[in-house]
Amino acid sequence: MSAHSHRIALAALVALIAFVGFGALQAHAAPLTLDDALHLAQQRSRQLPAQEALAAASREMAVAAGQRPDPTLKAGINNLPINGPDRVSLSRDFMTMRSLGVMQELTRVGKLQARSARFEREAEVAVAGRELALAHLRRDTAIAWLDRHYQERMRDVLALQRDETKLQIDAADAAYRGGRGSQADVFAARSGVAQIEDRLAQTQRQIATATTQLARWIGAPAAEALAAPPALDAVRIRAEDLDLQLAHHPQIKVLSRQEAMAQADAEVARANKKPDVAVEFMYNQRGPAYSNMISINLAVPLQWDQKNRQDREVAAKLAIVEQMRAERDEVTRMVAAEALAMLQEWSSDRGRLTQYDASLLPLATERTRASIAAYRGGSGPLTAVLEARRGEIDTRMDRLRLEMEAARLWAQINYLMPVGHDTPAAARP
Repeated sequence: MSAHSHRIALAALVALIAFVGFGALQAHAAPLTLDDALHLAQQRSRQLPAQEALAAASREMAVAAGQRPDPTLKAGINNLPINGPDRVSLSRDFMTMRSLGVMQELTRVGKLQARSARFEREAEVAVAGRELALAHLRRDTAIAWLDRHYQERMRDVLALQRDETKLQIDAADAAYRGGRGSQADVFAARSGVAQIEDRLAQTQRQIATATTQLARWIGAPAAEALAAPPALDAVRIRAEDLDLQLAHHPQIKVLSRQEAMAQADAEVARANKKPDVAVEFMYNQRGPAYSNMISINLAVPLQWDQKNRQDREVAAKLAIVEQMRAERDEVTRMVAAEALAMLQEWSSDRGRLTQYDASLLPLATERTRASIAAYRGGSGPLTAVLEARRGEIDTRMDRLRLEMEAARLWAQINYLMPVGHDTPAAARP
């Protein structure tokens, strides 16, 4: 290959590397959406693989528990003389035998199936536990993402108001130099800016805290710029369908699976009331002058006190079933009440936001404009402007806090249950 060809190939390689690097940079620079954060959190979670491993372990145990016990190999020496002329002889006494045998417990099929079913129910508990962990993961990640988003919006509001208040400092200075204002107005304007700067510092700290909380779930991407939030004006559950939808609530599902596992334990205890038979085959070798022998034995446990052993074990397992059922009913009521309260509070917050947008914010803005116009026209003091601006800031911040609280409720409601178990029509306030 010529030098010219080498240069062309090298230039093409450099261009390719630059293109790939630029594409990676562009991908990295893309704003972090809420869906991206949820996906990253699920990929990064170690609790989900832990629940999957627990389910796999229980399924393996279900197979093992369904098998009969291993046979037992038995070897020994029977009737060995220890005194007299034949002592310690294996062949001279006709009763001395060297024995080799095998024993097998013949566990009933129903008992094996009950033991296997118990571990299958345990695997179902682990699967339900994974759903519960995933629901909590998505809820907490969404709340952390939304918290950072709204803290940044509060920072932007304060920064805008600070810049506008700084203009009042210039106006106060000009008025003071022109003899139309007092030095107190200048100090008041500077004090107003200092107060906003303090609130900005506090908000910046809250942004750092929110970023740390988000990093708990998604790692380093938590520091990236955030995209716009999704629509927060509808939730996936409705008060009128709450009982039907809560049947899919992961916490209730876990308790239902635990109740089924307790019932399986009771079935195992009930199956244990019928003893299993063990069969033993033994080959006995005697001295050369005597015949060898075989033995066949049966072993059956004597459950002579069932009312104080097996029956009480069954009763204990059934009591645990009742305990799990009562706990499930109690948690169902608690979850239903909490979900309904969150729906009501979210709907109320959305209504209050409408009121802020329709009256409170426009009134605060108009008051600020009127105060500024009066000050510029010489008919109003600067303190009135600063007070009106502080009131507007407070109103805007209160609205953002209310919107953030409504967004947190939205996340708690929307990720109350796994995706796919919601009703087709979303609830709106």
